[in-house]
Amino acid sequence: MAKKENVASVLAFEKKLVVSDGYMYGTLWADRSQPVPLALREKSVRGTISNRQKPAIMKDPAKLNAEVEKANLQRVDACALAPEHDTLNLQFTIKVLGGITEPSACNNALFKQSYRAAAVKYIQDEGFTELARRYATNLANARFLWRNRVGAESIEVQVRARNSEVDQSWVFDATQFSTKHFDSSDSQIDALAKHIAKALSSDDGFLLLDISCFAKVGRAQEVYPSEELVLDKGTGEKSKILYHVNDLAAMHSQKLGNALRTIDTWYPEFSDPETSAGPIAIEPYGAVTNLGKAYRTPTAKQDFYSFFDVWARGEKLSRKEDEHYVMAVLVRGGVFGESDKD
Repeated sequence: MAKKENVASVLAFEKKLVVSDGYMYGTLWADRSQPVPLALREKSVRGTISNRQKPAIMKDPAKLNAEVEKANLQRVDACALAPEHDTLNLQFTIKVLGGITEPSACNNALFKQSYRAAAVKYIQDEGFTELARRYATNLANARFLWRNRVGAESIEVQVRARNSEVDQSWVFDATQFSTKHFDSSDSQIDALAKHIAKALSSDDGFLLLDISCFAKVGRAQEVYPSEELVLDKGTGEKSKILYHVNDLAAMHSQKLGNALRTIDTWYPEFSDPETSAGPIAIEPYGAVTNLGKAYRTPTAKQDFYSFFDVWARGEKLSRKEDEHYVMAVLVRGGVFGESDKD
C-alpha cells in the first residue's frame, strides 16, 4: 500500500477549556456569608416493581400480583440542603488556554504547516469572537447547573476573570438568558467573551475564570451532584452512587465541560422543530447520548472529519458556521489521526 502525502496518522490537540470539578454548598439567598459544604446522605428505601414485565406476567393478574408483592429494596445516595438553607452554591474554575495553532502531536510536517495556516487565518478573520460569546452565554445562563437549574426561583452567576493583565468581575441573572439560543445581546457577556477570545487566540496565554453560582431552590430541597456510573449493579451495595470529593458533594468536570461546549446550533436539523435537539454539545459526530442519535453523520458530510480534512489542507469551507464548528472541536481537544495508507 502506498502512503498518502499530507496526512497526519498521529494527530492530537489538547483541550483549551480546562474545567475543574464543581463543589456544592448550602446557604441562604439573603445571607451568603457562611456557605456550608454539602455532604451526601445514604437512604434505604423500599420501592415498587415498576419496570416493564414479560408478556406472560403482564397478561396474568395472579402472576403480576405475585411479582409486585416482591420488595424492591434499594440503597441510594441523596443530597439536600439543610432545613435552614434555601440556596445551592456551586463553585468551580475554568482555565482558558491559547496555542490552538499548534497540535500537541503531529507526525506530518506538510499537514502541520497547512493546518497552522488555516488556524492562523481563522484567528485573523474571526478572533474566536463567536465561540467566546457562546461560551460566555453558557456561563451567564447557568446551563452548567443541569437538573439543579429546573424550578429554581432565582439564579445568580458570579464570574471573575484573572491573569497577569486582567482582574475583572461580572454578575449575571441567569433567568434572563435563554438556554435554547445564543441571540441574547448583553454588554457584560460581550465583555467576558472578549477576554475569553483573546486567551483562545493567543500563542501561549491563559485566562482563569472563577465561577460561583447561587440557585434559590427552596428550604431543605434536594440538589443533584453528578451520579457515578455503577458498573457492578449486580454486586454493588448501592443502586445510585453520587459523586463527592472528601465527603463534599460535587459535579464532574466532564459534566460542567459538556454544558460549557453546548454551543452547536449549526447542525442541519437545528432549524427543524420536529427533529431539533436544541443546542448540542460540540462533538465530532454530533452525538447526543440520551437521545441515542448522531446529528452530524459522515454520509451527510456534516461531521467534523469531513470538514476538517478539507479545511486543514487549505481549502475553504462553504459556510463560516462550519469553520466555527471545526475550531470548537479543536478547542474541545482529542485525537484525530488519519490512516496514511491507500
